[in-house]
Amino acid sequence: MNPDDVRAWLRERGAETIDHPGGTLYAHLGRVHDRLGALGHGRDVCLAGLAHAAYGTDGFDLTLCDPADRGPLRALVGARAEALIHTYGGCDRSATWDAFGRTRRVVDRWSGQPVVLGDEDTTAFADLSIVNELDVCEQDPRIAERHGSYFRTVFASWRAVASPALVEELDRLA
Repeated sequence: MNPDDVRAWLRERGAETIDHPGGTLYAHLGRVHDRLGALGHGRDVCLAGLAHAAYGTDGFDLTLCDPADRGPLRALVGARAEALIHTYGGCDRSATWDAFGRTRRVVDRWSGQPVVLGDEDTTAFADLSIVNELDVCEQDPRIAERHGSYFRTVFASWRAVASPALVEELDRLA
């Protein structure tokens, strides 16, 4: 469960060659990892941030590994980090985001099944989701222009489930 091992794994899968706002997917994943750490998150959440796109996402369809074969990634990052990566990658945003702050429910885009997260995982999921979108918007102003209003509305409704440190950061950005 070493970030350097995860970075090597990402490079082996070509993350340094995949275009993403701000340069490459590899650079984006590193920024998300670092920002989660700066917010005070522990190793599991930071490692989830570092590999959050491994199974692809509702907004980024490319996968680095098969979401049906979770064992290898779990062995690399640990059970909790892998579970968060799977939840994040599997999230059906259109069925989840608008109500998440009230329901703590994530609808899985692969199975269609809803999962209600516990307190700790709710905050981790909220912070990972927000930090991801903040980074994308900071790296590509066109995305911020196109989706910023929606993100501000949705993430404001998540204030009660996001970490206090991230809420403070959002207030400074507003």
